[in-house]
Amino acid sequence: MIQNASISRLLQRRKFILQLVASGSLGAAGLSGVMSRALAKGDLPAIPGVNRLEGRATVNGREAKVGTPVGPKDRVTTGAGSQAVIVIQDDAFLLRSNTSIEFAETRGVLSRILIEAGSVLSVFGKKPVQVRAQRATIGIRGTGAYVEVLPSEVYFCLCYGEADLDGPGMSTKRIVTRHHEEPLLIRDGATAMRADPGPFRNHSDAELVLLESLVGREPPFQGLAPYPASR
Repeated sequence: MIQNASISRLLQRRKFILQLVASGSLGAAGLSGVMSRALAKGDLPAIPGVNRLEGRATVNGREAKVGTPVGPKDRVTTGAGSQAVIVIQDDAFLLRSNTSIEFAETRGVLSRILIEAGSVLSVFGKKPVQVRAQRATIGIRGTGAYVEVLPSEVYFCLCYGEADLDGPGMSTKRIVTRHHEEPLLIRDGATAMRADPGPFRNHSDAELVLLESLVGREPPFQGLAPYPASR
């Protein structure tokens, strides 16, 4: 019975991803054709560390390849035109090109992340993790989230779950979403950091399905229509 249920979930996930691919929901900045086809077929195994790599990446300054270990206190960077999928314990990350990210741990468990540059899509197990991006601090637990660090702003989409956003001079902002409802543009204001409504951009449901599947989970939006509906 358990085996049949697992097969049924796998088939449902593949059908959902194929629908996303056919509808164009991956988008130009999303998964490459090779990676999206592998995802649709269910061919991405749950390899710890560097799970998937297209182009170049380094771990702690050393050239990485698929299978290179990544732990909760390592630093990962990707090169131009590159992207990497990273699995650390019960968390998974998609790093786009020109991204630098540093992980930190508490008693062996990932607890803090510094995104120095670039774009990162992440899914987390149910534990507190603090994400720093420029001067913004985002406290999350068991969520999916996308962050872009740009020279003049930080783009943040809480894809699902709960988060607390904080920064210089601003009151803590609690964010609760089910399916990308509140993307934000985070900028420094005259007296305080501010978070303004922003567009949905540069990440997809299919990518979240991929990341969650690598750590044995399914996103809570599974079965809903792809977002945004216009794509």
